[in-house]
Amino acid sequence: MNTEAGSLSLPPGTSAIASWSRIQPSRGWAAFNFKELWQYRELAYFLAWRDVKVRYKQTLIGVSWVLLQPLTMMSAFWLLFGRITPMPLENVPYPLYILVALIPWQFFSRVISESTNSLITDQRLITRVYFPRLVVPIATALTASVDFGLAMCLVAFLMIWFGIVPGVALGLLPVAILLMMAASLGVGAWLSALNVEYRDVMHAIPFLVQFWFFVTPVLYGTSLLPDSWRWIFSLNPMTIVVETFRWSLLGTAPTDFYISATSATIAVFSLFSGLMWFRRRESSFVDSLGGGA
Repeated sequence: MNTEAGSLSLPPGTSAIASWSRIQPSRGWAAFNFKELWQYRELAYFLAWRDVKVRYKQTLIGVSWVLLQPLTMMSAFWLLFGRITPMPLENVPYPLYILVALIPWQFFSRVISESTNSLITDQRLITRVYFPRLVVPIATALTASVDFGLAMCLVAFLMIWFGIVPGVALGLLPVAILLMMAASLGVGAWLSALNVEYRDVMHAIPFLVQFWFFVTPVLYGTSLLPDSWRWIFSLNPMTIVVETFRWSLLGTAPTDFYISATSATIAVFSLFSGLMWFRRRESSFVDSLGGGA
């Protein structure tokens, strides 16, 4: 954020000088101000807490919905692919095999879906007060993190139920979580900035999420893919996330280096490119949202 200072002379006969300052966002691709973003961290917490309260207000079972959704999906997929058409696995209970991948996927899908509309939802705030606009999609990610934490408690309970003890690969779980957040926030930043100018984006999100789900190895592992298809899945930043979650928690075999390296690189690239794109378009948000003079 740049501050431009100046002075304003008063009418003749007065000796006082009135000072003024103009506060405006920095410009350019390289003007991303992390210090300024940190200064507005309380606003991000406030927006996240507001969304959490609104999400579960006047519900009968409250936050239990966080656990019910993945349990329902896990049961449906287990019945279809675990009972009717059994899928070859690595000595891992299929319900847990699905759930461990569903949890990070649901975090990702929720962040990109809700981030896309976040600037539109908070346009009354955005058009009246200056603050780093990236706070809004970050607040969406923080809200999804609450559900993610509760869902991981369910994973821990089922791991105890099935008697699965993670090995030394558990140390890679923080890396998987960071890559999950990087991919989610990066794609969310891209889509939210695009949606301000092109409202078609919000209508395309449900189709994008459905397609992305089936090209993410949630119901299957990359080891089952033919070699000619693996390069396609390596372009998906969520591939490395779900595979590393399984590797660290369930002890499954890691995916090959080419897929892991490519997918991780794209996850990190999506974060930085998303932040830079969001920053570049930030100055036009107020006008696009109808708040210009």
